[in-house]
Amino acid sequence: MQTDIIFNYFPDLTKLQQEQFIQLEDLYKDWNQKINVVSRKDIDELYLRHVLHSLGIAKIHTFKSGTSVLDVGTGGGFPGIPLAILFPETHFTLVDAIGKKIKVVNEVVEGLGLTNITAIHGRVEELKTQFDFIVSRAVAAMPTFVHWVKGKIKKESLQERRNGILYLKGGDLSKELHDYRTAQIFDLEDYFNEDFFETKKVVYLPVKYKG
Repeated sequence: MQTDIIFNYFPDLTKLQQEQFIQLEDLYKDWNQKINVVSRKDIDELYLRHVLHSLGIAKIHTFKSGTSVLDVGTGGGFPGIPLAILFPETHFTLVDAIGKKIKVVNEVVEGLGLTNITAIHGRVEELKTQFDFIVSRAVAAMPTFVHWVKGKIKKESLQERRNGILYLKGGDLSKELHDYRTAQIFDLEDYFNEDFFETKKVVYLPVKYKG
């Protein structure tokens, strides 16, 4: 089973979580035929390229109960939906400017019976809420992304790691992160054995506050 790749790296899943991960394939294949949110080649490797990649954030950080997380430019629901399955007591807000993608997100969320996701069709700049963490998958260069989410992160942290951004990126990030001295880069090849993760990274950027 394709889901074995998930279960091997996350052996402590409950029966419900396992069932939800198994359901993802049929839900995405069904909706992808109606509204193309995942490329044709990627849908066949959904668990490697999308689900496990999204869960790379969970290898870096464990969200505590009651944490609020914003997924910016979620597309078809990545990384938000896999993370919401893994952290059922964390609330995830998934935002995307493309309405048809949010439609798929809502249908998948309903199909899985997830109650810890809110999906919003709109631009992140328009949101008035603040969150503990912001996650995303390479929707823009870091300076642009930081500008988009300015003022969206709560000052008070619930957990040991300071509130901030957890960003899935790939390739050489030295130029992009040059001005972010506090950024930490985690190589996903240290956590996952598959070749796909050779250049994949999670960037953690704590948010600095003056005063």
